[in-house]
Amino acid sequence: MAHPLDHLPILRMNGAGNEILVLDLRASDHELAPQEARAIANAPGLRFDQLMALHRPRQSGDDAFMRIYNVDGSLSASCGNGTRCVAYALARNGKNALRLETDAGVIETQRQADTVFTVDMGRPRFDWREIPLAHAVEDTRKVTLDPPVDGAPAQFSAVSMGNPHAVFFIEDAAKVDLETLGPRIERHPLFPERVNVSFAQMLSRNDILLRVWERGTGATKACGSAACATLVVAVRSGIGDRAARLRLPGGDLNIEWREDDHVLMTGPVEFEFETTLDPQIFQDIAA
Repeated sequence: MAHPLDHLPILRMNGAGNEILVLDLRASDHELAPQEARAIANAPGLRFDQLMALHRPRQSGDDAFMRIYNVDGSLSASCGNGTRCVAYALARNGKNALRLETDAGVIETQRQADTVFTVDMGRPRFDWREIPLAHAVEDTRKVTLDPPVDGAPAQFSAVSMGNPHAVFFIEDAAKVDLETLGPRIERHPLFPERVNVSFAQMLSRNDILLRVWERGTGATKACGSAACATLVVAVRSGIGDRAARLRLPGGDLNIEWREDDHVLMTGPVEFEFETTLDPQIFQDIAA
């Protein structure tokens, strides 16, 4: 029996090195199941950091509703690099400005150049319940990691950019054992929905080096929402300007926290290839 995803076209791109797949399901009523996302990730050449599944918009005038899948099949409400890739995919049809719905709200995008896009990531959230944390804290700029994680700084800043972020400011990001500390902090009991973990080194007030462990994915070359979160908490902590370059292993992103409280992310996308989903991918699921 044919699977509803058999032979559907899928795009592979990257946003500052963040490996992204875009799957357009706007002509279908099918909703991707976690096991289907994992099966796609295991297919040759289709390993991803995030898979952006596009559905028909829920509101008139919007361009699509996005569901964002991590490589383990879990859902994320926000992915800035993936959103830029979606903007590029839809710009091929002549749409340079988009309104994209997510579980975290509507995201607007604007094409700046052939492969450069700006994404309005919305307003950051600082209340411990909105991030969320497991219990109340007096100041989300200075949260103590309790119980401590061996090798990690004692304090971090917490913020939500539609998904939860813990940002640690350190002197030398290159020395961080990301593969060890990342998963331990991601699943720390302080974070009931797990957390994206960032280690940030302030090169100057408007130049930040960043390494990120993404929840549900692992160490990634770039994470747009983490770059936004880092800029925001640097400003809140008094150590950064409202606009800065964020240097990630996969490339640079320009982040601005505007006076109207919206965070804008500008960066490149790279188209890699378009293919179709092989029915073999879903045979085990069907069985």
